[in-house]
Amino acid sequence: MTKQTNIMIVFDIDGVIRDVSGSYRRALADTVEHFTHQVYRPTDVDIDNLKSEGIWNNDWEGSQELIYRYFVSQGKNREELALNYEDIVVYFQSRYRGTDSENWNGYICDEPLLLQASYLEALTQAGIDWGFFSGATRGSANYILERRLGLKSPVLIAMEDAPGKPDPTGLFATIDLLENGGEKKQTVIYVGDTVADMHTVEKAKILDNSRTWVGVGVLPPHVQGTVARQEAYTETMIKAGAKVVFSNVQELTPDEILGWEI
Repeated sequence: MTKQTNIMIVFDIDGVIRDVSGSYRRALADTVEHFTHQVYRPTDVDIDNLKSEGIWNNDWEGSQELIYRYFVSQGKNREELALNYEDIVVYFQSRYRGTDSENWNGYICDEPLLLQASYLEALTQAGIDWGFFSGATRGSANYILERRLGLKSPVLIAMEDAPGKPDPTGLFATIDLLENGGEKKQTVIYVGDTVADMHTVEKAKILDNSRTWVGVGVLPPHVQGTVARQEAYTETMIKAGAKVVFSNVQELTPDEILGWEI
């Protein structure tokens, strides 16, 4: 019989479970480039700088914001720009999901996995419950969790289910699904790769001080090219509230967690 602990882990998906540098981030850059008439294509650093503000977890909204900022930098006012958010979403999805709504053929098909299902099984064997809270759409999240990782109906709160991060409503909803009316878990670990993820944990602490909340950062693959970028990103995550920052989520082992004084 599997032992039980008083700990649960909730995972973000993008940048933690899958590498989205060649998919979501590429689609974001494509979208900005398209709507600025091929004049401006944001770099990885441009996108990171936007996300470091802590409020641009939704890549559709992030695309729109970068388009606005480009035109403002050219002397135009936001009010005079006729940006259509739905058009931005449709174009983004045509790049990310692809042109076939039934059999996706976009960038999502080539996303590298950042963990193996065996890692999640090891958590289960250690008595640590786990689930997912992501700003990705449910279709996109389930594509990676069920089709690619082979998980069976995993606990998931996705974009359609809760307000965007750093609002912690979705984190609380994930916890409720995991506990399912049973014993309350004293320690909740949320694993993410952005400032917004860490801010989500900080806001959860304020709203519910009856639990121990731990934010764990993961360096997304696109920042691991140089030591300088790794160190800068790690510092940003620590300042946002991360207890520790790993280069891969699977470094967050049961032994690591059980060794913490929490």
